[in-house]
Amino acid sequence: MRKTGTYWIKLLLVFSLIVPLLAACGIGSTIEETYPLESVNGSGSATSYVYRAAGVSVPEVAKSLVDKAKPDQQSPEKTDHMFLVYSDRIIHLQQDAAKPEDTLIEVDSKEYVRNNYSSSFLEGYLIASLIGDLFDNGRYGHGTYRGYKDRDVYKPKSGNYHAPSVQEKKAIPPMTVNRSGSIFKRSKNADSSKVGEGGLFNKAPPKSGKITRDSGSSGSKSGSWLAPRKSSKPKTRVGSGRISRRR
Repeated sequence: MRKTGTYWIKLLLVFSLIVPLLAACGIGSTIEETYPLESVNGSGSATSYVYRAAGVSVPEVAKSLVDKAKPDQQSPEKTDHMFLVYSDRIIHLQQDAAKPEDTLIEVDSKEYVRNNYSSSFLEGYLIASLIGDLFDNGRYGHGTYRGYKDRDVYKPKSGNYHAPSVQEKKAIPPMTVNRSGSIFKRSKNADSSKVGEGGLFNKAPPKSGKITRDSGSSGSKSGSWLAPRKSSKPKTRVGSGRISRRR
């Protein structure tokens, strides 16, 4: 009985660790596939990616993301700044000052937040216990950074935001890519000899065929080679002879 209880406790612990990781991965994929990538900064484990939600307010974007994957913590609803905290990243939603109808979605690794953000700035949005754990009780959080929209005034300590390069776009591709394609329907009289040309199956299959049966005649030569041959009766010969005794 005790072993069974221990097994279920271990199972619950495993689920409690896996589920937040899956949620974080899911929300990252949702953002990458939905919004265009605008700017990047950082390297290694300290990275920041900025996406743009055109014509969508901060609370609306926050609701959409929360519906996809519930965060560990969500800041109160505001029109200028909101934070969604996941297991391995923090999403900072900001109203674009140049285009107030747009929302800037900044996806920061926790290492990037530790190295660049101001802990006093985050105190107005997140609970104190989370801020203490994030900044290791005052060891980090001495930067002045307050988000991408204020990067020219409150600059990050290391690195500068820049337009994503070709390699960076390949690493985190946005879904807003123009693509085209066609669907072809094979006609009944289409020649399939060109399909897989150069490959193993480059020959066209026969268009028609038939299976013949053995006519049953022992002398027939037109029967199928698959049919077993029928043997004729053995021939007998009538004759006379004698038996002599060896001397």
